[in-house]
Amino acid sequence: MTQVSAAMPVSRRKRPQRIDDLIDSRLMSRLDQLDVVSRKIFAGKLQGERRSKKRGQSVEFADFRNYVPGDDLRYIDWNVYARLDQLFLKMFLEEEDLSFFIVVDSSMSMDYGEPDKLTFCQKLAMALGYIGLVNYNRVTLVSFGEGVRHRLSNLRGRRKTQQMGQWILDLRPEGTTDFESAMKTVALSRQGRGVMVVLSDFLYKTGYEKGLRYLVGGGFDTFILQTLSPQEIDPGATNALSGDLKLRDMEDGNTAEVSVSAALLKRYKENLNAYCGQLRDHCIRRSMVHMVLCTDMSMDTLIMDYLRKRGLLK
Repeated sequence: MTQVSAAMPVSRRKRPQRIDDLIDSRLMSRLDQLDVVSRKIFAGKLQGERRSKKRGQSVEFADFRNYVPGDDLRYIDWNVYARLDQLFLKMFLEEEDLSFFIVVDSSMSMDYGEPDKLTFCQKLAMALGYIGLVNYNRVTLVSFGEGVRHRLSNLRGRRKTQQMGQWILDLRPEGTTDFESAMKTVALSRQGRGVMVVLSDFLYKTGYEKGLRYLVGGGFDTFILQTLSPQEIDPGATNALSGDLKLRDMEDGNTAEVSVSAALLKRYKENLNAYCGQLRDHCIRRSMVHMVLCTDMSMDTLIMDYLRKRGLLK
């Protein structure tokens, strides 16, 4: 019986070493044109570059309204008063900041596939984080496995690109996954309001329902990006599995003996499609956006086309 591990050993996997391995200058220049989109208007704590529909005291004129006793006299338009002998207050578009959370699964199961899932998520996290930084959003990155492992909080501005990139490069696949515990910690530590992106395969033996429950509400739009390798999506097409095999779970070491056949592969694909569909429906009912990403997708196409059409970027 052939023994098959669920992934190439970590010591043999060539991982990204430089920021250029995550994002090249050509893609970076294209990302300068994009921004993170929220389906809501958020009131930020700092003056950022995000325009809201809320009337405030910024630099861009929006409208007039009648003066009410107690209003700040500095915002009365005295030119209008001289013409009409009435007091009007100038109103402006208020600029607001947005919190952007990027949550990356760095458990052992992510070290699988060609291209492997963790490297794909590192590249995607780098691209999304860079978009957040150049638009002066407050970017926070979190990695999780058995719980929250590492966190880099409240980065703002392009000058933080190097720091963010090094944090992403330092991610390594390790341990098992406790999604519920990790998401509880993430939810309790969220600051402000904004957008959260969770990058994972969502293939958890203990399920995803309780973990996602913690991410509902809290003033955040949540995007669930389920990342799978070509070998997981269609093992028959990629010749990933054939014959009599002993499969080993790379996180907990459990094994299962199987005889791979066309009928088994057909059943596997049906089960995978059903599982992804259940996750999608679970997310929709909770106002979350679910997407399935394959690690052989072009990062250019994914960022510039797919994620823009799905409403994460503009």
